[in-house]
This record gives sequence, C-alpha cells and structure tokens, in this order.
Amino acid sequence: MENLPQDPFILFSYINTKLRDNYASLDILCEDLGINKDELIKKLSTIGMLYDATLNKFM
Repeated sequence: MENLPQDPFILFSYINTKLRDNYASLDILCEDLGINKDELIKKLSTIGMLYDATLNKFM
C-alpha cells in the first residue's frame, strides 16, 4: 500500500479508475498490484466508501 496514494480521496479515485479501465474485479486488481485487499477496503471505508462487486467500483 505504500506505493499508492495515501490520501483516501485520491486513493478512491485512483482505485476506481484502475477498476474501470483495467480490472474486472477488486480481487484481480489487488493480486496484480500486490495490494492487501482488507487494508484497502479498511482505508476507503474511513471516508465511507464501500466496494460494490456488481458495479466493480467503490461508492
């Protein structure tokens, strides 16, 4: 997670862009980028964002 944006709002935008443009799911994104999925979800939840697998984005 250290090579990702540290600001949760910028991280939110960054991850959603990656999901939209390059990845079919959060699991694939995390595996490919070496991100701890639970840490990512926890960080984005601090600003009220939750992952919607159906839409493949944080909202």
